[in-house]
Amino acid sequence: MSPDVPLLNDYKQDFFLKRFPQTVLGGPRFNLGHCAPPYIYVNQIILFLMPWVLGGIGTLLYQLGILEDYYTAALSGGLMLFTAFVIQFTSLYARSRWVTVERMLTTDILAEEDEHEFTSCAGAETIKFLIPGKKHTANTVFHSFLAGLVCGLGTWYLLPNRITLLYSSAGGTVLLFFFGWMTLCIGEYSLIVNTATETATFQTQDTYEITPLMRPLYIFFFVSIDLAHRLLIMFIISTGTAVTSYFIPSTVGVVLFMTGLGFLLSLNLSEIVFGFKHSVTGHRVGTKSKALPNGLAKQFAWKEYLFYSIVLVLALLETGLLHHFAGFSQNSKNSPQAIVGYILMILFIILWILKEIQSVYIFGIFRNPIYPKHVQTVTLFLEKQTKLMKIGVVRRILINLVSPFAMIAFLSLDSSLQGLHSVSVSIGFTRAFRMVWQNTENALLETVIVSSVHLLISNTDIWWNRNLDTGIRLLLVGIMRDRLIQFISKLQFAVTVLLASWTEKKRRKSTTTLCVLNIVFSPFVLVFIVFSALLSSPLLPLFTLPLFLVGFPRPIQSWPGVVGTTACVCADTVYYYQMVPSLNTALQSAMAAGSLGLLLPGSHYLGRFQDRLIWIMILECGYTYCCINIKGLELQETSCHTAEARRVDEVFEGAFEQEEYARVCSINEHFGNVLTPCTVLPVKLYSDARNVLSGIIDSHDNLKEFKGDLVKVLVWILLQYCSRRSNMQENVHKTENKGKASLIILPPLNTSPQTESPEDTDSLNSENLDDWSDDVFGEEATIKKGKEEKVLSGINLPIPGSVESQRVGKHSTGTVTGNSLYQAVALGYPATDKGKQEAVAYIPLMEFSCSHSHLLSVPEEWISNCLPNSKVKEMSSLFPEDWYHFVLRQLECFHSEENASNVVEEIAKDRVLKDFYVQAVMTCYFSLFGVDNMIPSPGHILRVYSGVFPWSLALDWLTEKPELFQLALKAFRYTLKLMIDKASLGPIEDFKELTNCLEEYESDWYIGLVSDEKWKEAILQEKPYLFSLGYDPNVGVYTGRVLTLQELLIQVGKLNAEAVRGQWANLSWELLYATNDDEERYSIQAHPLLLRNLTVQAADPPLGYPIYSSKPLHIHLF
Repeated sequence: MSPDVPLLNDYKQDFFLKRFPQTVLGGPRFNLGHCAPPYIYVNQIILFLMPWVLGGIGTLLYQLGILEDYYTAALSGGLMLFTAFVIQFTSLYARSRWVTVERMLTTDILAEEDEHEFTSCAGAETIKFLIPGKKHTANTVFHSFLAGLVCGLGTWYLLPNRITLLYSSAGGTVLLFFFGWMTLCIGEYSLIVNTATETATFQTQDTYEITPLMRPLYIFFFVSIDLAHRLLIMFIISTGTAVTSYFIPSTVGVVLFMTGLGFLLSLNLSEIVFGFKHSVTGHRVGTKSKALPNGLAKQFAWKEYLFYSIVLVLALLETGLLHHFAGFSQNSKNSPQAIVGYILMILFIILWILKEIQSVYIFGIFRNPIYPKHVQTVTLFLEKQTKLMKIGVVRRILINLVSPFAMIAFLSLDSSLQGLHSVSVSIGFTRAFRMVWQNTENALLETVIVSSVHLLISNTDIWWNRNLDTGIRLLLVGIMRDRLIQFISKLQFAVTVLLASWTEKKRRKSTTTLCVLNIVFSPFVLVFIVFSALLSSPLLPLFTLPLFLVGFPRPIQSWPGVVGTTACVCADTVYYYQMVPSLNTALQSAMAAGSLGLLLPGSHYLGRFQDRLIWIMILECGYTYCCINIKGLELQETSCHTAEARRVDEVFEGAFEQEEYARVCSINEHFGNVLTPCTVLPVKLYSDARNVLSGIIDSHDNLKEFKGDLVKVLVWILLQYCSRRSNMQENVHKTENKGKASLIILPPLNTSPQTESPEDTDSLNSENLDDWSDDVFGEEATIKKGKEEKVLSGINLPIPGSVESQRVGKHSTGTVTGNSLYQAVALGYPATDKGKQEAVAYIPLMEFSCSHSHLLSVPEEWISNCLPNSKVKEMSSLFPEDWYHFVLRQLECFHSEENASNVVEEIAKDRVLKDFYVQAVMTCYFSLFGVDNMIPSPGHILRVYSGVFPWSLALDWLTEKPELFQLALKAFRYTLKLMIDKASLGPIEDFKELTNCLEEYESDWYIGLVSDEKWKEAILQEKPYLFSLGYDPNVGVYTGRVLTLQELLIQVGKLNAEAVRGQWANLSWELLYATNDDEERYSIQAHPLLLRNLTVQAADPPLGYPIYSSKPLHIHLF
């Protein structure tokens, strides 16, 4: 990106300069971009100041002593309510007088720039511009009442006498009165007149008109400070659990209630209930539990229900017994609670050590000496990680069983639970008993801090010990822990943005000033960071520059809508679909062992394997479960994508591919990066290998052998197909009455791309033959209309079947011809000339010499006389009769017969059957190579492989038989793969080895095109191998692509969550508010430290563009 490119282009700058003042003032449009009549601005000023005028009436009456303060508020609120209704009904009247236009579902964010024509001060077009009105009638009423309420409360809050009593300053009263009423006018204007676009835009469409409520809500919140003592009661009522515990008279009952409910609320209740209902329903109807989606039957089997029940019972027993029988002397350092506190400290240290040694880096800085140094294969990694896995099991037991029961003992022994319960005790201990299960590691840290402070500070007169009970202490420590972690993460993010701006050479001149200002005013920057952490809102770097703002609070998932419902699906999405189940299993082991660090909602992880980038986000955590979302980023790497992916590879290589002689405890060289390596995961997925076939596909010797091998492969495929076909026919006939005709359903082909019927061609001439040249058009050939070229890439195949009564072409479709009766009497089909069939008289029948030959007979329509007799005789000499006999002996359809060997020998001697196969095989062979029986060129190989056959006398005949066409194409592709294997691995020694090779292709390979639907199906079915042939026009070479399914290692690292939230907040502001959707904008450019481009990709559409996004996945951690 050029350093001269502005952050916003001129067009967007003008738009932003018009929108920003409107946002600041709450809706008035004083910068229209075109010349407007003065009354447009005067009317807006009047509407803007209307609440101040109405409130001023009440304020004047109060100051004169005519009305009390509450009457003043009611008067001003009533006047505002009446005015709001007048404004809204005026808008409705103006719209009724205007031309009716159907409302669109989506609004144009640039519609504000359209020029408007005004005819009068109170004309319909003027009113429609000033007061657009509400979408819904209910909002017309609701917003009007809310406007009256806000104006009444604001008038009461801004009474000069009350402000003077609060601050005892005339100057302060004037300032607060002026700016207070300006704030009220801004809020009222956006509520009842015209709403401004907010910088905190969250939803792309404001369907329910929530945006107008934002400013009045802020006003109402601050005005309600004086009513806090009344609102506190309402808050307490809303907390059901705490209130219930407050009214329970028995202390034992309170403790048991808190313990049980805290445990239940920490479980994955929705999934447990769903799994239980499904298991009960499935048991009643006799279905199996494996029908549950996402493996719920496996996750919530009876063992899990039993485990949770036992844990709950033990927790209740422990709590009740300790609370009832144990002594309470909290001030003593030898009290039972103090002893449990010592145990918790030791337990915390052990768990911390066990967690840190599971990851590749300790504190993200020092290389873990126990972690394997150099890992290349899954087997080697699992061998070296055996000790770590054993440690992980110990940690899992301590974190899921020992720690919760120890903390329950600590809470149950607290003396605060012995007396009458106050509100603070109910709130504090309700949270504490739930956190024990909900987030055990954080709860353990908080408990250790509270216990340590209590042991260190024995003075009971200190505020901490005198006024706060243990529950409130834990609550305060928890808030401080959470905000401190956020502050550290935000500070790291801010420093990274500064470094990124300074190290970016292209824009160093323009960003130097900002960097210097950040250093000079660093105390103010720290204030922004602290304030952002306190509000738990993202730190927003404007345009990802070191210009920091406090973003608006957003939910943890950062985006609206249901998780996993949107993604930019493309052809590469299938690779993520295939790998996610295995990745989910690997994540389960890693998370349970602690390899991914502390699991917190909102944490982000990045996985890398070859060209795949996996974005993992934790949505929810609880007792022994975690809910995640997995996204897949694009595989077609752009320059920005490639630059950041290369840095990701460098970060992971520095962590996981160290030499054995490296230092025992090295330093993380990429500590400043937002990505910190964690571990590697063994995942079953496809490795992608792309090879150049130069020297193989263009070798004269290989191409010469290709022709001979093709005949053999055709023989093998047709015999295998007819064998399976006869077996299927026999099975169907056994279930049908002997006297009734039965529909034969044949086994479908498993390597056929979906194709559609070829277009009709012009009359044949010699000039058309030259159009099928050796020019290469890319990986897949295209259709040339009007040429004698047959492109078969979309034939809709019927179910492959035996001889059907339906005929193709000019034949009738409802009558059964005499030829279809020959199959029932085990006779050979007559040799017919299809082009002269109607003019030919009866042809004598050709009877099989073996009674079992009908089991391998080819379908009637495959017998063709479309080739000249001279060409048939010429090609019959190429038929490999010895290979034909060998394949016959290998067929499985005769193994169940008595005297199977004799049957096979009799069939092999049947010349009629052999002649049928010779004719079918050689016709396909002739169709694949065209008129001249020449050695094929590499371009010819690629075109036929892609389904583009050369013109020949047999092509029209072959295209009328979709099954045979697909078998011929399949044989051609198998032969190409055989040629590549022979050139790479060596020649085939004998027929047995050739048979094994073809059987492997049939069972373990999919050989076709990447664009085929069958390719995606093969990936989802987890075929072990896939092969595709292609051509790179940029380099001019033929390429082969091989996908191999195997268990490989995915490198996973943890991202700075605040860096992700901050960049996503800027993305939302920049696209939804500033509408800066330039594809080359600065904030989307690659940067190795911030990983800007990858972070933008991982955002939910429409702002981001991941090609895969999973539904919430529930991981069981015990």
